[in-house]
Amino acid sequence: MSNPENQEKIEINSSPLLKVINELHLKYKSLTEGTLANYIPELAKVNPDLFSICIVTVDGQIYEVGDSQQLFTIQSISKVFAYGLALEDHGRDYVLTRVGVEPTGEAFNAIILDEQSKRPYNPMVNAGAIATTSLIKGAGATERLNRLLDMFRRYIGHDVFVDISVFTSERSTGHRNRAMAHLMLNFGMINQNIEEALDLYFQQCAVMMNCRDLAVMAATLANRGANPITGEQAVDKRYIKDILSVMYTCGMYNFAGEWAYKIGIPAKSGVCGGIMAVVPHQMGIAVFSPPLDSRGNSVRGVKVCEELSQRLGLHLFDCSGSQI
Repeated sequence: MSNPENQEKIEINSSPLLKVINELHLKYKSLTEGTLANYIPELAKVNPDLFSICIVTVDGQIYEVGDSQQLFTIQSISKVFAYGLALEDHGRDYVLTRVGVEPTGEAFNAIILDEQSKRPYNPMVNAGAIATTSLIKGAGATERLNRLLDMFRRYIGHDVFVDISVFTSERSTGHRNRAMAHLMLNFGMINQNIEEALDLYFQQCAVMMNCRDLAVMAATLANRGANPITGEQAVDKRYIKDILSVMYTCGMYNFAGEWAYKIGIPAKSGVCGGIMAVVPHQMGIAVFSPPLDSRGNSVRGVKVCEELSQRLGLHLFDCSGSQI
């Protein structure tokens, strides 16, 4: 990623940008492809027609359309931010001894570890995220949860809470995640207190926010870790390159390669139907639409991001620039 001083900036005028996201919202609102996540019972109850797009620039401008105030659980998008907190708590060298940075080409919930190192492949798949979350410091479960929630507050600018019904639903059906945790315990990648680590992981996935919140979080990453609305530093800026690099190569699961090729910006999806994308030094993008494709990514979200990348010239390796 180039230095911002040498990077051609996208000239953002509110009317053209708002016009673009309104056009995309109208274009894809009638799209009915995809299915709701049903392996977590509470997520299967969500209204599939919900759809919102929000962009927040690094100077704090907000552009939004659709159901941007609708709350949803962040799910796997939380992995990005827990990874950043683990890096702050332990440093990159130690975190790398527990979690790798290689894309897997496998589904996000695959029960696999690297054959040589016995680490989970990366922090964006479930196994890696459980290992990452287990690294968060605190004197007991309550302090660790409070530190996690305070981290989200810095990124968003207001307090957040855990949806207890979704947390309970994930906790009661999360047998596959328990299998991953026991496998990692066997190889010394996490400690003995499996249930406490899993509870924190399920809680972080059940944190509630809306599309605007998600775009502010993305813009915070785009803004060297400083919240563009409040100015508060949410994460040490030295770890932004670690976070964005893993998002770019691993954030869209086994669609990550095609995403990087077609869309070309760091991103993370969740089975909630959210997609968060980061244009470094420029903006954060969030799309919320619950119906998912076979890989667990929002159908509308992928299409919106692909067209935004093309129309605004967002691909990191695109030399043509904005088309607005």
